[in-house]
Amino acid sequence: MVRIAVLGSGFVADMFLQGLREVPGQAVVVNYSRSADRAREFAAHWQIPDWTTDMQTAVNRSDVDLVCICLPNDQHLAATRVAAAAYKHVVCTKPLARNAAEAREMLALVEQAGVLHGYAETEVFAPAVVRVQELVAAGALGRILTLRSREAHSGPHAAHFWDAERTGGGALMDLGCHIFEAWRYLLGKADRPVEVLAWGDTLVHRERTSAEDNAVAIVRFASGAVGTAEMSWTAQGGLDLRNEVYGEKGAGFTDVTRGTPVRAFTTAGAGHVLEKADAETGWLFPVPDEARAYGYQGQMLHFVECVQRGVVPRETYADGYLINQLIAACYRSLESRRWEPVE
Repeated sequence: MVRIAVLGSGFVADMFLQGLREVPGQAVVVNYSRSADRAREFAAHWQIPDWTTDMQTAVNRSDVDLVCICLPNDQHLAATRVAAAAYKHVVCTKPLARNAAEAREMLALVEQAGVLHGYAETEVFAPAVVRVQELVAAGALGRILTLRSREAHSGPHAAHFWDAERTGGGALMDLGCHIFEAWRYLLGKADRPVEVLAWGDTLVHRERTSAEDNAVAIVRFASGAVGTAEMSWTAQGGLDLRNEVYGEKGAGFTDVTRGTPVRAFTTAGAGHVLEKADAETGWLFPVPDEARAYGYQGQMLHFVECVQRGVVPRETYADGYLINQLIAACYRSLESRRWEPVE
């Protein structure tokens, strides 16, 4: 039995718990939140036996094997310090850190502690993306030439996302980390990103954030493959999550939010339809089992099994660090308006 401490009680923590719902051999034993009311409510909702507002208390319990960090970006480093000091296996939500320096320190902490560490990038555990990767690995598409991905919605649901100091950036940081790791997964991680060209601007939400609410990035890989990413916090209609992969012998496509098999029409209101939905009346396209479709169930099953078996996860802090480096190169390109190398 893998016993888990969940740090955080917001949207990401809720999705982690949805992902864990069908994972055998695990139990969440404690929830940490900075707010006593939220911790109490979260624990009651998910039937977690204990909660606390003290992170050290949650992590240092003798019955905790795995720590799941579901906190805002500016708290990932501090939470990793606590987990590493307690020699607890740890999984951190995306992005790993606000910048490459913090990510580098986090990686060093878990390596020095000798614990298993997982980077919770849901995109590479989404069933649709996993299936396309299997086609690529089998040679069905031939040598991959180009990739094109879009992740967009009308803006974050939580206030801290709009604070560039707390998050490390805007739409590029928030959504680009998904896209870039999906590309690494599809191409094979040995295919290193070498340079980027990026644009970003605040087109709509000028009163809410100093960060970019729209961005475009082009990434060139060592193999010669080129990826084009579109990221937006100003797109109406709910989460738009798409990937296109083009090879010499074929192509693969994923669309888990706009290409859903469910159609509905209502004038009464449907409640929750999909992540970041902007309306709940009229024609709707609900996503069946969001936790599974987005990859939360797959990633939590994988991380729990890795702890059970003592196996290094296929997504680690090292992957998160590389993504932070890639995003840092994008932000340098935003300023220089030139191609920038990925360190």
